[in-house]
Amino acid sequence: MGIHFDKALGIHQDALRLRADRTKVLASNLANESTPGYQARDINFAAALGRTRDSHDSLALDTSDAELLYRVPNHPSQDGNTVELGVEQAVFSQNASDFQTSLAFTNMKLKGLAKAIAGQ
Repeated sequence: MGIHFDKALGIHQDALRLRADRTKVLASNLANESTPGYQARDINFAAALGRTRDSHDSLALDTSDAELLYRVPNHPSQDGNTVELGVEQAVFSQNASDFQTSLAFTNMKLKGLAKAIAGQ
C-alpha cells in the first residue's frame, strides 16, 4: 500500500504552486512600475484554486491563461502605466504571507505522515 502525496497533502500543494506563479506575476508588476504603458496583472486566486478543486487535476497555470487578469488602477497615470507601487507591495506581501501559511500546513502534514510511518 503506497502513500498518495497528492491526496495526503490535499489542496495545499496546488495552493503553493498557484501562489508561486502569482508571486512571479506580482514581481513583474513591481519591476515594471516605471515602464510607460505597462498594464498591471494579477491572478484571481480563489477562482483558479476553486477550478482546480472541482476538476481534481494538478494545477498547471500558464501566465497566458485566462486566469491572468488586468488590474484596474485607483489613480491612472498619464503614461498609461497601471502599476501602483503601494497596492502592488501590499498584495505581494499578503501573497508571501499566504504562501508561508500554506507551506506551514504542508510541513505539518508531512511531519504527521513521517510520525505515522515511524509508528509514533
